[in-house]
Amino acid sequence: MSIDKVGIIGSGIMGSGIAEVAAKAGHQVVLRSRKQETADDMVARLGKSLDKQVEKGKLEQADRDAIAARVSATSALSDLGDCDLVIESVVEDLAVKRDLFAELDRLCKPEAIIATNTSTLPVVEMAVATSRADKVCGIHFFNPAPMMSLVEIIRPLTASNETMAAALAFAQGCGKSPVEVEDRAGFIVNALLFPYLNNAVRMVENRTATKEAIDAAMQGGCNFPMGPLALLDLVGLDTSVAILDALYAEFRDPNYAAAPLLRRMVSAGQLGRKSGAGFYDYTKR
Repeated sequence: MSIDKVGIIGSGIMGSGIAEVAAKAGHQVVLRSRKQETADDMVARLGKSLDKQVEKGKLEQADRDAIAARVSATSALSDLGDCDLVIESVVEDLAVKRDLFAELDRLCKPEAIIATNTSTLPVVEMAVATSRADKVCGIHFFNPAPMMSLVEIIRPLTASNETMAAALAFAQGCGKSPVEVEDRAGFIVNALLFPYLNNAVRMVENRTATKEAIDAAMQGGCNFPMGPLALLDLVGLDTSVAILDALYAEFRDPNYAAAPLLRRMVSAGQLGRKSGAGFYDYTKR
């Protein structure tokens, strides 16, 4: 199954990041957002990322121009109809994703693979919203997609071996290191990571130590590049609560029950870097 043209849905940083990865690998890429203005902004964001790489000597100008030329923007889902692979990276809401998959099933050519970049939600629930459940899988990139080497390739019960092989080959062709995982909430990374992050928030609640001390301890004691509270700010506190809720719904493990402080901060609009404030203040950085 050959993948030449890739459609990407979602106006967030993951969408433009995955587009950059795919375009660098030589794929034609169509970026779709609900508004043309937002889609154009995504392409501009990608262009700025490439410009920085040219400035740092990591990319030649001619290569930068060739990569950018492979990417187009649209607000129409129908423009993804001739894509070989479509990856959605929209809000982590199962109902929204199911509706989107049903519409993509109607618009995309019959042989196209439809994939989700979900970090936690059950892929099979999206697959059964289509008439091509055998051609649906998870292709979970990590943020920032151009830098992170790991991609989780999620196999729902319904996916064919051909679909999984094509997804793995796509990720490898993008220079990534894919791992195949069964369709379980959180997959590998988030199922292990989020109890750790959640317990760091509980330490703040219990005043075990300051947030700065907790982050410094995990960086210095475990050689992690970033402390848990700074990482929560990077991921987004609202996204983190959604991931924890999905994990708790499947496993009913108390470690997955979001700390009350985390929920209160989301209610207050303190979502981390994207809102300017979370556990740390980003307005002056």
